[in-house]
Amino acid sequence: MACVAHGNPPPTITWLKDGKVIEGTSTRLQDKDGLLSLRAVSAQAAGQYTCHASNAEGNVTRVTKVKIKGPPVIVAPPQSISVNISQDALLQCQAYADPPNMTYVWRKNGENVYHTESLKSRVKIMVDGTLLISSVIPEDSGNYTCMPTNGLLTPPTASANLTVMHPAQALQMPPQTYLPTGMEGVVACPAAAQPPLLRVDWTKDGEPLDLSMYPGWTLTPAGSLFMAAVNDDASGEYTCTPYNSYGTMGSSGPTDVILKDPPSFSITPERQYKEEAGQSLLIPCQGKKEDPTIKVTWSKVDLVRRTSYSVLANGSLLLQPLTKDHQGAWECVAANRVAAVKTSTRVFVLGTSPHAATSLSVSPGVKQANISWEAGFDGGSAQTFSVWVKKISASGNDGKQGWYSVHVPLKSGTKMHVANLSSNTDYQFSILSQNRMGTGPFSEIVTTRTLDAPVRRGKPKPPLSLSANQSSAGIILHWLPPEAQHPSVTAFVLQSRADQGEWVILDENIGANRSEMVVQGLHKQDRVYELRLLSRRGELLSEPSPSVNVSTVGMDSYPVSSQLLEYVPEPLLAGVLGGVGFMGLALALLLGSACVVSRKMGRRCRR
Repeated sequence: MACVAHGNPPPTITWLKDGKVIEGTSTRLQDKDGLLSLRAVSAQAAGQYTCHASNAEGNVTRVTKVKIKGPPVIVAPPQSISVNISQDALLQCQAYADPPNMTYVWRKNGENVYHTESLKSRVKIMVDGTLLISSVIPEDSGNYTCMPTNGLLTPPTASANLTVMHPAQALQMPPQTYLPTGMEGVVACPAAAQPPLLRVDWTKDGEPLDLSMYPGWTLTPAGSLFMAAVNDDASGEYTCTPYNSYGTMGSSGPTDVILKDPPSFSITPERQYKEEAGQSLLIPCQGKKEDPTIKVTWSKVDLVRRTSYSVLANGSLLLQPLTKDHQGAWECVAANRVAAVKTSTRVFVLGTSPHAATSLSVSPGVKQANISWEAGFDGGSAQTFSVWVKKISASGNDGKQGWYSVHVPLKSGTKMHVANLSSNTDYQFSILSQNRMGTGPFSEIVTTRTLDAPVRRGKPKPPLSLSANQSSAGIILHWLPPEAQHPSVTAFVLQSRADQGEWVILDENIGANRSEMVVQGLHKQDRVYELRLLSRRGELLSEPSPSVNVSTVGMDSYPVSSQLLEYVPEPLLAGVLGGVGFMGLALALLLGSACVVSRKMGRRCRR
């Protein structure tokens, strides 16, 4: 849509849709000349468009209306509903279209409702698209699709489910049910129930069936009669009656249980066959000739891609010509109308390239990975392996962004240690096998991530600015804590020495938050001591701080620490000291009294 405006100064053109400014997007493009392009228009593009031109002297607008012609648009899709049996069901579907010559088509499970035998006499499509189903029956349950159309392009569709609620209904039973003698057997009770089935009652030869009279007979959750080992007791006429919370619509028709011998083999294949590629391989498998109803079939187990083979009239498997794809397990099944039995064999095709390795396992480390796998069939000659590696989350360019291979030495077998990887990086691994006939297919690809490199924890840093001052309380040390580090220090250790002798620990558990202390443990008088501090983290010590010299010359007292007293509680210590003092006082009084008494006795003696 073009919009050209003239003015001085040149005007600016803006487009609006339904009063809102149109931004430049992939569906609406506005160029500098005022041309508005709508790409791949849909019903949402319809509306009122306004061209607004303005400059410093004024503005002017022009309006146009856009209509979109195309297939209908569903505005009220049908909703899933549940209806009781014999009631009417309504499924609404409303749409609009331009041109409006619109008709509605309804389908049940993909088939036109007017072509469905059980529906066509009870359905009606209203003018507004609503589907009316009169007097619903259980068979009306299903998925219904509304499709409005006006003949343009592809019409839209919308679906909903109709559920008919009804008592449990027994469906048609087969006139005869054949069971295999001596094997497991099942007599099914086909039923339709909405709400779901609650129970099924059975009769045998016109009498209610008492399961306690038949060891090994049980009812399955679906109401079927299960027999662990079929014998002569199973013969007879059976009926079933299903129930749900709405009740039942009656019993089923009768079915006659007839016993028949299960199939068996007269010839079975060997456990395995080995043959060169290009040759013919015939594997026998035959059912007993006494039972002409036995049918023998063959199939390849774990079939990766289709392989050509043929089954002869006598049940034998013919592989001709033998190819690499025939390698693997094969299964022979003999079946008659009551049961099926099977046997298996394995075919090895020689003279081919190796088969793919399986069960690839990767155990990653920090910069390495341990690889293990199971070797596939070697094709009849010795095979070698190589590990293929690809980095898929590379940081930087180390020249190994694509696949590269690592040869596996023969002595390594089916294990390999791959080194020189990057830590914390995603890698893909695959195994390639090779023999004298060629290279086999790659194994499955396994993706794994190497581990993070462990965090190296260095030694703690020593305290800073150690200094010593002499006071009446003794020698006081001051220091600054070390630089912040992780993990942090847990304590400080104080060491001393005299006369360049051995360093002695005075205190090894100085709190990590302290920055000063009174030095204890300097026992000798008139001596010069050298002191230093170390940081401690657990058992790990830092380098020592620069030492300081202190002198005890002229000091009257030297604080001494007692390891014993440090662990005595203060109340107990006070009690002990008080007791010692009291005993000393009592002893002094006793000695004084003894002296007084002694003097008095001396005087008496002299008299």
